[in-house]
Parts: sequence; structure tokens; C-alpha cells
Amino acid sequence: MAPTKGSDAHSGVESYPAQRIRSNLAGASAAPATDRMRGARPETGAESSSGGPSGQTAVLERPGALAPAGAMQTGAGPQGVRGSNQSGMRAHNERLVLTLLRRLGPQPKAEIARLTGLSAQTVSVIMRALEGDGLIGKGEKQRGKVGQPSVPMHLVPEGAFFFGLKVGRRSLELVLVDFVGHERGRALMTHTAPSPEAAVGFVTRCAPDLAARLSPAERKRIAGLGIGLPFFLWDWADLLGVPADEMAIWRSYDLAGVLAEQLALPVFVENDASAACNAEIVFGGDPDREGAPAKERPQDFLYAYIGYFVGGGLVLNGALVTGRTGNAGAIGPMPVPSATARGGSVPVIQVASLSRLEARLAAAGHPTASIWEDAEHWDVDADLLEAWMAETAHALAHVAASAVGLLDLEALVIDGWMPAALRARLVDQVVDELSRIDLTGTMPLAVRAGTVGSAARALGAASIPLARRFMAHPNALAL
Repeated sequence: MAPTKGSDAHSGVESYPAQRIRSNLAGASAAPATDRMRGARPETGAESSSGGPSGQTAVLERPGALAPAGAMQTGAGPQGVRGSNQSGMRAHNERLVLTLLRRLGPQPKAEIARLTGLSAQTVSVIMRALEGDGLIGKGEKQRGKVGQPSVPMHLVPEGAFFFGLKVGRRSLELVLVDFVGHERGRALMTHTAPSPEAAVGFVTRCAPDLAARLSPAERKRIAGLGIGLPFFLWDWADLLGVPADEMAIWRSYDLAGVLAEQLALPVFVENDASAACNAEIVFGGDPDREGAPAKERPQDFLYAYIGYFVGGGLVLNGALVTGRTGNAGAIGPMPVPSATARGGSVPVIQVASLSRLEARLAAAGHPTASIWEDAEHWDVDADLLEAWMAETAHALAHVAASAVGLLDLEALVIDGWMPAALRARLVDQVVDELSRIDLTGTMPLAVRAGTVGSAARALGAASIPLARRFMAHPNALAL
């Protein structure tokens, strides 16, 4: 489960004053917004609690509710992102328009009206409001054969900004992204094991530096922080090689509440692999055609992210399915036939995780630091790497075979903390392994490389506040 509230969790983190952080982020006092955040209803399934004396709201989302429902969330927020007390239906329609532009790319008002079934007048009102907010802008006029030229509307990158924090077993990563998912800055810190105090210190040091890359007006448009972290972190002490009591603090530490108070921003928490999968949904595109809109992505797929431990996500009808406890698609515990022991089985996590590669390198006396310092440039023993790749491909192929038989999926999407060329090779090896499995009675399954890359967990964390506040549920897109 996600970290729970703990009133004593704030000790030891005030060395960098909260007010100074707020000032550095916004370039002004951190007074909560009044009527400048759209939507009157709280998000379905959201749990809100006070994050401290400032009155800042920390939003800890209930697992299973990543896709937004209803109106944009109200509460403390950036002064530069407009909101109002408009009806929930109007707020929903605005989110729907923003989601269509994100999914389909620039569109004229007439096409938006056709796709949504809204009247031309209603769409014009919505477009003017969103343009006035700085969330969308006009493109160049497109002249057709008949009628007046159309003007496509597009998302404005500077419309809003979001922080994303990845809490990993071997590193912390903080990114700042804009409204269309472009990365504006990044900070990385490696560690032997994650601790909440170190995570708070890392964010409070680096967030002001990243925000300083924006103009003062843009800093007021920072709309939230998303956190992607492994659930049940306290269960991994043995595998991480640290004392159990060092990880036990994660059971009660309110990381979201502490950071909400420190940064004066709404904070959202999601499982790290689910967050990575959400990055593929929100920011990803067609891997076969550079620059293609997200509509080309499969709507039903299993997602695998290979990090220190392998994790995954499940997408059905274009929506992330997180399940009853938030762990749906967690492919790590799935048993697969062992590639080395005839007749035996092994959990995927013990095969297709970078911890397995790290352990083999260390046992052979090879350095392992390069794996965690730079995802694109590894300096590892070639033979050990090839052996790990073969076992990982074997495991993922069997996961894919089980998934397509159970859920009739279109694709397996593979991403991870690894060089892009290595990821492409792994995809080819999984395809080869799948060809050796009898899949009679099922439809062919595509195997694709993820389109977000090694930063998917951090970018996915940043996508959480974006999705919660500015996107409609995929079920609303009846295209």
C-alpha cells in the first residue's frame, strides 16, 4: 500500500526552510490559490488531508483510481493556472478537449465539435477559456478546397509544469516537465538503499534549482508533484542488503505530506511501475513512426519496466488498470519456466531484474556502478550481459504468452533503465522466444519497445498530477 499518514514523520526535514522553498519555486509568497483552479468537485476516490500549518493539501490517491473522474481538483495550487467555480460538466468538457488534443494532436474547433458531440458554440466557449488560460494556442491557418480556412488548436508547452520524483532501490530521480511532456530539467542521486529523509532532502535541494530554469511567470504554473515509488518497500530489506529496521520507516512515513508542506504543491503517489506505464499512456506515441500522435498506441497491452526489480502495468481500453490494491500488472511475482532448471519454475523478479545482472557482475569481480549512473552508457562484461538478456527474454516471453491467453491483449511493451539499443535487442529476443511457444488459439501478440525510455518512472510520476487535473478518463473518448 502507499505510505500512510504519520504525524511524527516531519522531524529532521526542516533544515531547508519550507517558506524558502516555496519562494524559490514560485518567485512569490506561497499563498494558496482561491478561484484559480478549475472544478468544484473533489476527484473520485481521492483522500485529502492537511499537510501542515500552511494548510497545503497533500493528495494521496486511492490505488486503482489513476485515471481522473469528474471535475478538476480544487485546493491549494499554482497561482498561474486558471480555475473557476464552473459546473462539473463544463470542467469535464474542458478536460475532454485537452485530452483529445493530447491524443490526436492539433485539431480545429469543428473537428473537436464533431468528435465530442458538443455544439460549435459550446466548443468555441471552451476553446476561448482554455486559450485564455494559456493551455492551448492557435496554429497556422489550414486552407481547404471549400469554405473558410480552419485554425488548428494545440497544447501550449508552457501551459503548466509538473515535478516527477522516482524513488528507486538504487537511485532518486527528479524531473521537471512541461504540459506536453518535454523534460525541462533533471536531477539524479544514487544510493545503496532509499530512505524517506534522503528523498525529502534531495527534492528540497533540487526542486528550486530545476524551477529556476523557468521564468517567474512559468514558475507560478508548476501544478503539482507526482511520486512513483515501489509499494511495500519495507519487504525488500534482504534483497537490498540493508537492515530491516532501516526500511521499516517506510511503513508510516508520510512522504507526500512532508513534501506537500515543503513545496506548497499538491502531491500524488503511485506505484513506480504503474507510473512508468502511465508515462507511456500520457506521453508515448507510435514507436514505428517518429512524432506520431498517441492515438497510434495499442489500447490493450501489458507493460514491463526493467529496473532494479522488474515491474509492470496493465492497460485496457487505453486506461491504466491498477486493481484492488494498486498492484495489478505487477509481473514480478509471476512464475515462469526456468531457463536453466528443467521442469522448475522461478518468479520473473528473480530473472528479469537488473538486480540479477548486478549480482552476477559483482560475483565475478566486475564493477556495477555504471548501470545506475547512466542508463544510456553501460560498461559491463559482455558475456554476463548476454546471459542475463537471454534469461530475461525467456521470462518475458512466457509472461506475454500467459497475458494474451488470459486478456486477449494487443501487445507487450518493454521499457527500462537500460540503453535504447539494448532495449531494442531485448524486444527482438522476446519475439524470438515467443515464436517457440505454442500459442494456438490466441491472436498474435506484438512486442514493442516503450517510447518513453529509461526516464519512464520519473516522467510517469510527473504525469500523475497532469492526468489527475487536466485529462478526462479514456472511457470518455468514444472515438
